[in-house]
Amino acid sequence: MKIAQVAPLVESVPPSLYGGTERVVSYLTEELVRQGHQVTLYASGDSETAARLVPIVPRALRLDTKVRDYLPYTYLQIDRVFRDAEAFDILHFHVDLVHFPLLHEMADRVLTTLHGRLDLPDLVPFYRAFSDMPLVSISDHQRTPMPPVRWMGTVPHGLPPNLYRYGAGEGGYLAFLGRISPEKGPERAIAIATRTGVPLKIAAKVDRVDQDYFESCIRPLLDNPLIEFVGEVDEAGKQELLANARALLFPIDWPEPFGLVMIEAMACGTPVIAFARGSVPEVLEDGLTGFLAADIGEAAAAVGRVGSLSRPRIRRRFEERFTAEHMARNYVAIYRAMAKQATPAFAAA
Repeated sequence: MKIAQVAPLVESVPPSLYGGTERVVSYLTEELVRQGHQVTLYASGDSETAARLVPIVPRALRLDTKVRDYLPYTYLQIDRVFRDAEAFDILHFHVDLVHFPLLHEMADRVLTTLHGRLDLPDLVPFYRAFSDMPLVSISDHQRTPMPPVRWMGTVPHGLPPNLYRYGAGEGGYLAFLGRISPEKGPERAIAIATRTGVPLKIAAKVDRVDQDYFESCIRPLLDNPLIEFVGEVDEAGKQELLANARALLFPIDWPEPFGLVMIEAMACGTPVIAFARGSVPEVLEDGLTGFLAADIGEAAAAVGRVGSLSRPRIRRRFEERFTAEHMARNYVAIYRAMAKQATPAFAAA
């Protein structure tokens, strides 16, 4: 199939450090190419891909100190895709909703994966107005707040199987990975480590919007000798952090749409201790790939039980459920279903 993948411009594809959506777009794009599809990636110019790259901006917008507003560049991207649209069987967007008004008339070939939270009330009238646009959720729970819309399926994220290697957890510490923000729960991770007396390594990005939270709520807690703040890490740093960790802590306090870090840990054989919010019960198998917890006390108790879990079995469950090959084949099935449902003009294309 001829497929356009439209990525956010905030980060490169893949990102050099933090970046969940862009990372998933990269894994999907490369796997689609590997499976023999003709793929074009619309992304920042510093992206790296085996697909044909159409650069919209020279570099990731987050890294460009001259850029203050990302939206105008996103509109330029959508306009470029619109002008190229007839070259593709499917236009697959990963930029939320901004393209809906322009591409509404060609909805049959436009698929949108929603990567973020959908529980914001201002989204409801928008999605109700464009209820015929084909959508993919990344977990079933993510759909909960939405009005009736055109869901084409739920496709969990997937990783290349050789991206992370199995590790025995010999470092003995707990890990927190991702982003410093109230909803991600770094202060709760610190409380769990403090209660158990197990060291905690925090490898996380601090966005500008969360800088005050970091300074007021997290930095004062870093004086504890059990706590080590590592900052952002690249893929090699993530491999070392997760493979050597006793467990990954994921004490979220928001309706998590998926939680990529959970399957990154599973790829290393590392158990996950997570609060049962949002998608977590769909991704984490309690007592097999980790433990679900309702609060800090339950999470702390779970730390003492992770030794009962089989790290090789956790790695196998990752391979059975969350590889990039599984993800890409699920998307291709949706692409083909859309082609069958398309208008005659599209079906003949």
